Amino acid sequence: MSAPAATGIPGRLGSLGPVGLVLAGGISVQFGGALAVTLMPRAGALGVVTLRLLAAAVVLLVVCRPRLRGHSRTDWGTVIVFGVTMGAMNGLFYEAVDRIPLGPAVTLEVLGPLALSVLASRRAVNAVWAGLALAGVFLLGGAGFSDLDPTGVAFALGAGAMWAAYIVFSARTGRRFPQADGLALAMAVAALLFLPLGIADAGTKLLDPTTVALGSSVAILSSVLPYTLELLALRRLPAHTFAVLMSLEPAIAATAGFLILDQALTATQAAAIALVIAASIGAVRTQVGRGRRAAAGLESAGLESAGLEAAAGPEAAAGLETAAGLQADGKGSAS
Repeated sequence: MSAPAATGIPGRLGSLGPVGLVLAGGISVQFGGALAVTLMPRAGALGVVTLRLLAAAVVLLVVCRPRLRGHSRTDWGTVIVFGVTMGAMNGLFYEAVDRIPLGPAVTLEVLGPLALSVLASRRAVNAVWAGLALAGVFLLGGAGFSDLDPTGVAFALGAGAMWAAYIVFSARTGRRFPQADGLALAMAVAALLFLPLGIADAGTKLLDPTTVALGSSVAILSSVLPYTLELLALRRLPAHTFAVLMSLEPAIAATAGFLILDQALTATQAAAIALVIAASIGAVRTQVGRGRRAAAGLESAGLESAGLEAAAGPEAAAGLETAAGLQADGKGSAS
């Protein structure tokens, strides 16, 4: 996507400020999820996923117009796996919110990225964040998930695992495709993957004009608009601040569930969501500290490369710079 124009919608959105953009994106995602729940009696969970993915794929393909030629087999393999994980993540999550409240579902789903962050960091302090998250899950489950549908819980945890895989393959796809081309192609893969499942689940209901309109609204709220807002925000907001703000999504989801779906939380469930949010923010802050130390190391490597260039010529310094860049990419891809 191009940079925001001085006038028009992107410019007006930019006036919200980067934090406002991230929060608006989170609100859009979770209220889109709440709207999807209201649509499920019409088209079923898999039907709603199909409509969302198809509409989002069409919009992204039209806007991004990705190039199909000039990519290697590895490139295509990466984007296909990215699309499969994207489709599975959406399908499992929508099956979850069809069975359990939106707030607890998002809280359980967040455990996937949280586990990825904790495992990637490999620091002892992350045992604290893991303990907080497990305490939250224990509270949310009531020592046996007696208040939540076990199948819905399993779907939410599966969606979390796919979210972690989504993060990994999103980073890999971003390195192989320019701008949002990889995302557009992966969204098309996910839509094609779910089309037969949606037809089997909803049949001709997918052709109902009202259902199509609502499904398209879900796609705009849950995919297109949040992506645009986050893209604008990341141009002006440090990545670690963005990640901390994203950790608030379980609370936003609980609010959306309460306002739209009349899904009130018990005090225990609210405490559980707070624990998972605290664990997520703590893990992000730990990763930030690690990233700053890595940046300091790369800065030192840059100073060394300057001396190396003077002694051995620009080719040697370029080689050291490339090695430093690969090290940075490797550390950033798992967070």
